[in-house]
Amino acid sequence: MIHSMVRVKDLKRSIKFYHELFELEVKRSIEFESFSLTYLSNQESEFELELTHNLDKTDGYHLGDGYGHLAFSTDNLKEIWEKAQSSGYAPTDIKTLKQLNKLVARFFFVTDPDGYQVEVIESNDLFN
Repeated sequence: MIHSMVRVKDLKRSIKFYHELFELEVKRSIEFESFSLTYLSNQESEFELELTHNLDKTDGYHLGDGYGHLAFSTDNLKEIWEKAQSSGYAPTDIKTLKQLNKLVARFFFVTDPDGYQVEVIESNDLFN
C-alpha cells in the first residue's frame, strides 16, 4: 500500500493535527483549480496520508456509519496521549486489550479535525 486519503475542510488545521501528534510533514502538494492534494509522511514509514481539500466545500463531510480508522504505532503511547490531551484533542482513555491474559494491545483513539478516528497503538510484537 502507498497511501490512504481523507477529505479535509481546513487544510492548515489538519496538517497541524497530524504534525503535532504524529510528526507527519508535508512531503508534496499538488494544486488544481478546485482542489488540492497534500501528502504527509514521516521518517518511520514510506506510507503517506493524502489530505484532499476541495476548495469549494464549506460544510463538513458525511463520514457514514461504517467504522473505519487510521492507526499509528508508537513506543511512547502515554506521551502522545498527554500531547493530544494538552492540545485539546480529547483522546479516549488508554485501553488494554488482552486475549487469555496475554497482552494484545494498549491503545487510545483521538478524532482529527474532520471527524476521522485515529487509533494510536503502543508498539509491540503485533503492532510496530
